[in-house]
Amino acid sequence: MSRYTPAERETLIGRYRDGERAVREAVAGATPDELDAQPAAPDEWTARQVVHHLADSEMISAYRLRRLIAEDSPVIEGYDEPRYARRLFYDDREIEPSLAALGAARATTAQILDRLTDDQWERSGIHSESGRYGVEDWLRIYSEHAHDHADQIRRAISVARAAGGPNSC
Repeated sequence: MSRYTPAERETLIGRYRDGERAVREAVAGATPDELDAQPAAPDEWTARQVVHHLADSEMISAYRLRRLIAEDSPVIEGYDEPRYARRLFYDDREIEPSLAALGAARATTAQILDRLTDDQWERSGIHSESGRYGVEDWLRIYSEHAHDHADQIRRAISVARAAGGPNSC
């Protein structure tokens, strides 16, 4: 049984579509030092690291959605986000290619979301870390994901600006 009405799904899809804009707005005008400033908590990522996480997460999430729709009861594997950050050079890569990847993943995935039938909205698989994982679960998570991280980016840049420089927290 569907958790959302068609109107509620449209609202979530609109929020999903708006995610790239929110992230681009959050990093607009940030200097390299501000992107690299360590937030107050030592386990928090810098704004630069968050942008790279978003790119990787969006590419993975786009693949997850495709598997949920195209395969019968797929197993959706979790991944070690901190390991990705360490091994995929989140600390020093330029952010524009990752912003472009975020936008491309969302644009192509939104095209798919617009075309899903009622039966396709009901499809699901098993997430290796959280159990049953359906298309609507996916939409609920990713309609907010970029916005949540845009807030995190804004906070990190704000702390950097208040401190007057990189790594001064």
